[in-house]
Amino acid sequence: MTQPSTHTQAVSSNSQASKALHPIIGELFKKRGFDANDVSEFLSWDLKELPDLSKMKDLKKASTRLLLAIEEKQKIGVYGDYDVDGTTSCALLYHFLKMLDVADDKIELIQPSRFVEGYGIHPPSIDSALEKDIAVLITVDCGITNGEAAEYAKLRGLDLIITDHHTDALPELPEAFAVVNPNRRDEDSDSLLGPMAGVGVAFALALQIKKDLEFAGGTCPSLYPLLQFVAIGTICDLAKLTPVNLKLVRHGLRQLAGTKYEGIRTFFSPEEQKRGVVLAEKLSFQIGPMINSKGRLDHPEKALKLLIADNHEDAFDCFSHLEISNRERKYIQGIVAKSAREQVRKNIDGEMFINIVYDSEWHEGVIGIVASRLVEEFKVPALVFTDSEEEGVIKCSARSAGELDLFSLLNDQKDLFIKFGGHKAAAGLSMKKENLPELRTRLKNALVNVPAIARTRIDNYDLEIKPEAINPAFVRSLDLLEPYGMHNSKPVFKMKGFKIASFDVLKEVHVRWNLVSVTDPRVKLKGISFNYLGKWGLTHPEDLYALKLKNPEEELVAYFTLGLNYFRGNEHIQLMIDKIESGF
Repeated sequence: MTQPSTHTQAVSSNSQASKALHPIIGELFKKRGFDANDVSEFLSWDLKELPDLSKMKDLKKASTRLLLAIEEKQKIGVYGDYDVDGTTSCALLYHFLKMLDVADDKIELIQPSRFVEGYGIHPPSIDSALEKDIAVLITVDCGITNGEAAEYAKLRGLDLIITDHHTDALPELPEAFAVVNPNRRDEDSDSLLGPMAGVGVAFALALQIKKDLEFAGGTCPSLYPLLQFVAIGTICDLAKLTPVNLKLVRHGLRQLAGTKYEGIRTFFSPEEQKRGVVLAEKLSFQIGPMINSKGRLDHPEKALKLLIADNHEDAFDCFSHLEISNRERKYIQGIVAKSAREQVRKNIDGEMFINIVYDSEWHEGVIGIVASRLVEEFKVPALVFTDSEEEGVIKCSARSAGELDLFSLLNDQKDLFIKFGGHKAAAGLSMKKENLPELRTRLKNALVNVPAIARTRIDNYDLEIKPEAINPAFVRSLDLLEPYGMHNSKPVFKMKGFKIASFDVLKEVHVRWNLVSVTDPRVKLKGISFNYLGKWGLTHPEDLYALKLKNPEEELVAYFTLGLNYFRGNEHIQLMIDKIESGF
């Protein structure tokens, strides 16, 4: 894979940085159990160190079939899930096929509606593909659980290539033309490729086709720009940031601010493009939710059209649709989250093992986010149910807490489900509404025997630091640990030795803090806490302030992450405060 010359500079700078780490960064690595080799591997940008992606089973077979389709000008279909991972996977393969000069009328991009077809690929989609004269259909980020569709495609004579990364949990592997999945049953369970997102698997397919094409004497442009889609999909799908994913994501991130893709460019303001540095949080909290918003509320096509747009006008039009959709999503999500939270609090009775909530009126498109919010607040696994289109059937999005393998837990109850799929941290299912009481009982009984530390989200912190240690040099040094995400969380710091100078409540739920060091009044820190007021187990800022006034010896403790806030060309250090509590 060809890389820009600046990559060498990046590798060199990271190698030098590893030898002269900021003392606190060094302590962070030690706290996370890294030895010198681990640190070197973590900081490496060298794509030549990646394991051989071509080792995945059926990858060569899939490549050969697609090269034949390209040569014979057969129509190729790409069928992707409706979330960010599926959308970026579709966009990646589209741009790759265009690199190979495949004509527009020989590429068909397909995404299902969450509310019509539902997750995955099903027999009617096979019929639809054949009606569109598609000769070979590639699934991205889905398909491993769709044995019926694979069998039907084989029966109808459609070559179905499944590329996926989800758990292979059917009794038998789908009978597709090819199944490319680092987590299929006959792959090495310890494979370094297992944590890849669906978009990473799609990239591996493109890389194999390039390799085979060039071996046969053909030419193919560098696939390096496609890593931008890998970065977005991997971060937003919460794939583990193992060394393999870290390398892929880092090289994608470093291209985003100066991207040539019109659709991606719309996500960045002129100031961000000029600054040139894109952090993973931009993807997690802004780009990802916007891409997801259309699929959550209706059909994801505008998000995909944005990512494949080849001119500013079309890109801006699609981006405007996403902005409107995302605002609507936030509004709906707020209503559902409040209702779900109230339901949890109303039903608290003794020790909390798991939260299972249901309301027929909740919007199906946001229940996954709400489940995550419940885990964040109440620290235990959450299942959020609402009605489906089918009479008497309810749908659920589930999220785990701690180290609990949610997929295995739910898989033991699959006799209650109509559909079920997912992985260790998240799952989705549908079942008859009448089975809900039985599921509640079974899950609670199963979790009673699991140690609390294994089924509870623990709010750990990485290091305790003093207010005086927080300065621009230290905060900038934290960028070395980017990108943050699953398996590489942003460092959480604990701090004492400060007092609350003042605070403001914003929009009735957020809190803006002004803190000052107890020992050095010159050290002033700004912080923000989003959706702070009303959260379970948090002390109101007024009570904290009053506590300190009543007892000057009272010591406060803050838990937070650190970052730089950019506003109107200026920057300042900002503490993203999770909670402040009494130290006594």
